[in-house]
This record gives sequence, C-alpha cells and structure tokens, in this order.
Amino acid sequence: MDMTIAGKVALVTGSSRGIGRAIAIALHQEGCKLVLNGRNGDSLQEAVDELPGSVAVRGDVQQKEEAVRIVAAATAAFGGLDIVVCNVGGGRSVPPGTETATEWQRMFALNLWSATNVVEAAVGELERRAGNIVCISSICGVEMVPDAPLTYSCAKAALNAYVRGAARPLGRRHVRINAVVPGNILVDDSVWARKLTEDSEVLQKMLDREVSLRRLGTPEEVADLVVYLASPRAAFATGGVWTLDGGQLRS
Repeated sequence: MDMTIAGKVALVTGSSRGIGRAIAIALHQEGCKLVLNGRNGDSLQEAVDELPGSVAVRGDVQQKEEAVRIVAAATAAFGGLDIVVCNVGGGRSVPPGTETATEWQRMFALNLWSATNVVEAAVGELERRAGNIVCISSICGVEMVPDAPLTYSCAKAALNAYVRGAARPLGRRHVRINAVVPGNILVDDSVWARKLTEDSEVLQKMLDREVSLRRLGTPEEVADLVVYLASPRAAFATGGVWTLDGGQLRS
C-alpha cells in the first residue's frame, strides 16, 4: 500500500540501530527525506551509508539544548519537517525495590524527556506543515510486566499519558501524536537475543504461556505500524496508544 509520504521530511531519534534503524529504513523505502539521530558516531554513520540521501545529526535528545539543536539541524537539512519519531529509550535499570533518586532521573530522561524535549523543539515547524509525531513506548507502561524495572514502567506510563494528554492541544495546532507500544521485540544485543542464545527452550515456554501468537516480534513489524501512523492513511488517529505485542497484555 502506498502510504503517500514520499518527499516528506522525517526525523527519527535513536535511529542508528535496533527498532529506530528499522523505522528509518521503512520510511526511506516510502520515499521520505530522512534525518537520522544517535549518540554513537560510528553506528550512526553506518545507518546513513545504508540509506542513500539521508542525513545524520549526532547528539543527545535527553538534553533540552541538544534537542533544540538537533531539530533545527534536521529542519535546515531539507527545508522543513513533517514527521518526528521519538524512539530514544531503554529498559535496562535496577531491580524493583532498589531504585534511587539518581536512577529515577536517568530513566525518566531516557524514556520521557527524550520525547518531550524533541516535541517541544519541533512543534512549531510541525504546525507549519501539519505534521505528526510517533513516540515509541512499551507495554510496560500499560500493564505491570513481572520483573520489569519499576523505573522503566513508570517512565513509559508517563510517556503514554503524555501522548494522550498532548493530543488535544497539539490537535488545535494541526499536529497529530500517537504512541506505538511494542511487546517483546527481538533486536540484536537485546535481552531477548541473549535469552534466545542462552536457553531457547525456556524462552519458548514463556512465549507459549504469555503471548497469544507465541513468538517474539520484529523491529520491522514495529516500523510498519509507525509508517502507517505517520501517513495520511491515519489522518484521524491521534492520542492513541497502539499496542503491538502479539497478544501479551491481559488488561
């Protein structure tokens, strides 16, 4: 299906590897003018080399001033901005019950401020072009997943609440915002990749027990949903928290 976003300018944060890189590839395949972002210069350059015509802007969107600079550079690269995908995040933290003030701050910066900083910096340009935002969240922000870090779950729950709450004021400015909420996605160098290598039988038993489709998801499946939400095909969708977990959530 043609998503009719060829020629649109898209900024994908955290796009040098994993889910972010898959999203960047999918948008590139749809003909978007692509701006990639990440903190690691080597992996970012590899991603740019893979996607001819794309532009790299290295920097850390957890820092407000950096987010402003990155958005400005992305806008200048192609003369505007239509699509923003806030993908920066991570779930590695301390076990539940061992949280510290420092860890709370770190996890909220990584999983919430990284999105709100970018939205704040980009909203003016998105308003000018009736653009849209997609944030990558997690099922941990919807339902308490056993053994998931509490810091991560709370930060992603806050991100989901932000997307729902921001939809109305952003809508008045002709900007849509949605969240994609993946479940267990198999990404290189992830906890699931490690568990698959260590004991695939135990992992499969967990999937059989917890996930309706009895498998892990792929970054490409997340990317497909992001592309849809970023396109005019989803023109009436905003404030949504879109679950993509193979049927894991129970609530």
